Amino acid sequence: MLASLAGDDESARATAWEDLVGVYWRPVYKYIRLRWRRNPHDAEDLTQGFFTKALEKDFLSRYDPGRARFRTYLRTCLDGYVLNEAQASTAAKRGGGKAALSLDFPDAEREVGTQPAPREDQIDEFFRTEWVRGLFASALADLKRTLERAGHGARFDAFQRYDLAESEPRPTYEELGREFGVPATTVTNWLHDARRRFRGHVLDRLRATTATDEEMREEARALFGKEYDR
Repeated sequence: MLASLAGDDESARATAWEDLVGVYWRPVYKYIRLRWRRNPHDAEDLTQGFFTKALEKDFLSRYDPGRARFRTYLRTCLDGYVLNEAQASTAAKRGGGKAALSLDFPDAEREVGTQPAPREDQIDEFFRTEWVRGLFASALADLKRTLERAGHGARFDAFQRYDLAESEPRPTYEELGREFGVPATTVTNWLHDARRRFRGHVLDRLRATTATDEEMREEARALFGKEYDR
């Protein structure tokens, strides 16, 4: 849980911070670009500055789980930060002798180019949707890393070709089997394993970036419905 950010274990704090940034940086950047209508350069600086300040000021210490979900609290903090941060000082604050976060802003900017700015009544849903995308993208990277380290890169490739296909029709199990040189039954087993692992990685990321067990369970049920039983 995010409580690790306030703990005494330096390694646990660093891991918790990486998990938080990994899931939330893209929603934050796109929210600044579209909701606050800042240009890409300013949005990059504000994104870097927001996370740097959030870490330095320990904003989690003021979070009350009884009042809102963590992502709502984070967005509220972001609104306040952008509103109060003068553009001229953002880049200077981001510097300060500290290394900037390594984030793929060009990739996020390509996505921004295909999205309209959210209306006032769409803000909460927009940020939630981008949060889910960030959560799933982080879990997908975890899955790829896990399978490749275990020597099962083909399983990830099959999962990507079938479950993440961007166009229809998707390849059949038989076609994937011929492509990877294995029986269709093996493809079935690969996909079952990859889906199970992916779901586990999503839950791990969710557990790492929510503030309480109750919030984690609520978010998991919203994502997986009755299938969530952990």
